[in-house]
Amino acid sequence: MLVKFHSNVAGELFMFAPVARALLDILGKRADARGVITAEQLRPAIERLQQAVAAGGERPLPAGDGATRTPDDAPAPSVSLAQRAFPLIDLMQRTLREDGFILWQAPQDF
Repeated sequence: MLVKFHSNVAGELFMFAPVARALLDILGKRADARGVITAEQLRPAIERLQQAVAAGGERPLPAGDGATRTPDDAPAPSVSLAQRAFPLIDLMQRTLREDGFILWQAPQDF
């Protein structure tokens, strides 16, 4: 399942639900089908993700799409928290500069 993060001023970002859930957990947000990171919550949210990356940014997060193998049947490479968090941090920073907010939406709670 895909989760769409939409900034009212900076574009959209799509993530697989397990990845989105892991990042929202760090932010202290519930993985509901719809949610918001308000303008007031952006700065602390960015700081929380950056602190999590600094504390353990190399630890892998779930692949998210259910794929555990590459086409040649070799194990898929792990993707770190830092790599998974970067696009969301970037979206939040761009949104913060414009005093915007971010909504997320999925077909159901995840």
